[in-house]
Order: sequence, then C-alpha cells, then structure tokens
Amino acid sequence: MCSQAHREEAHGVPKRFMAWEVWQRSLQNLRSFPQEVHLCPHWLGEPTLHPEFEGFLQYAFRENTDNQLFRKFKLHTNGVLFDPKRASALLDLAQSTNQAPDTFNFVHFSIDAFSPEVYKKVKGADHQKRVFRNVQFFLEERERRMLSYPKITIAFVVQHDNYQDAIPFRNFWQKEWAQVSIPLEVFGDWPSFESDNLYFRRLNCGEQEQADILFSKTIKALGIERSDADIRNIESF
Repeated sequence: MCSQAHREEAHGVPKRFMAWEVWQRSLQNLRSFPQEVHLCPHWLGEPTLHPEFEGFLQYAFRENTDNQLFRKFKLHTNGVLFDPKRASALLDLAQSTNQAPDTFNFVHFSIDAFSPEVYKKVKGADHQKRVFRNVQFFLEERERRMLSYPKITIAFVVQHDNYQDAIPFRNFWQKEWAQVSIPLEVFGDWPSFESDNLYFRRLNCGEQEQADILFSKTIKALGIERSDADIRNIESF
C-alpha cells in the first residue's frame, strides 16, 4: 500500500534515522507557534523502527507542559514492533498530568488483513499473530488503566488480495471491543470523529476505477452505504 518500503531514498536523499539533535531542535521550534500543532512522527517510514523511539517521545511529552509544543500527538504504525513493553511505556505518556488528557490522541494501526495467509500476502511478512496480540494488549491495558485516550484506529485498505477478509476482520475486532464494553465505530473512509474505530479505505493505484468498484462492493457488503460519487470525492489522509 506504500511504495516507500521499496525505495532507497526519501525526498532525494538516502533514508536514515533522525538524529536526536534534529528532533530536539524541531520540537523546541514549535514553542509559541501561532497555530495548533498536531505532532505526528510518521512520514515515509515506520516510526517504531527508530532505535531511540521511546526516548524521543518521552522528551516530547516532558517538554510539552501546558501543551506549549503540541496540542495533540498522533502515532501511525504497522504494529509489528508495538509489543507490551512499548505499549505500556506509551500509555504512561498518555497519563502525563502536565497537559490535556486527550493530548495523546490516537494510535493508528495499519493491518489490512484478517487471516495469517492474507496478511502475509498483502504485507509480505508473517506477522499477523504478533500484530493482533499487540493491538489486543494495548486495548486491554488502556481499559485496565481506565483511560479514554489514546483512541485506537485500525485500518484496512481494500484491494484484490484482501477484500474477502473485510467481514471477518470487522467481526473479530467488534468482538474484541465488546469484551471490554467499549463502543467501536466502523467507517467507510477516514473516521469523521474521534473514536475507537475500524475504517476501510480504497486503494490508491494506477487502476483506480477497478479499485473504486471493488471498494464500493466491499463496503456495501459491510453494510456501509455510500454512493460511488462520494467515494471518489473522499481525500485519503
């Protein structure tokens, strides 16, 4: 779903990890920024791969007293390296008392499959069981701590190799949320309001008309009623 994994460069320069000094300086430059800042350390890469990932976030939240640097923090990940130790460390940050309770706004998990076989086909690696366990632990631990944030968003990009997984995918996660008695919303594209949610999105590709038709059929099978015109006009996040 993202060609970045197959590139050797980003924006014309070799891919590499951000230096600590760059992260520190970038955050401090947000102080007194005139507009509301939503910090999202995700663009052209998987943030949890960074060897100093936890340290980077701890610094950000420690410096964000009274939300001086950023109003909201949003994390996008494939969930492979989101193990219980890391999940617990991030939930500690979500409980920071020096900023608004919803500052750690959401964690977005790109999963895109239900069965291990389909997951391996669309993701290229056999990590389905690990990722599902990681998300389940994060949900259960957040509930154990009685936290409303961060919200959990689980994404499914509809395509030829996975569309038959859409209904069992939805049913599985609805059951998981029901066990902790938390509402789980289901959307036909990027969520329209803050919530724990699943969302199904069309694939952006060279054969867009066929991808749109498949997406339309899939969300109708899920009971999400939308017109094809609406689908084509939606912007991907």
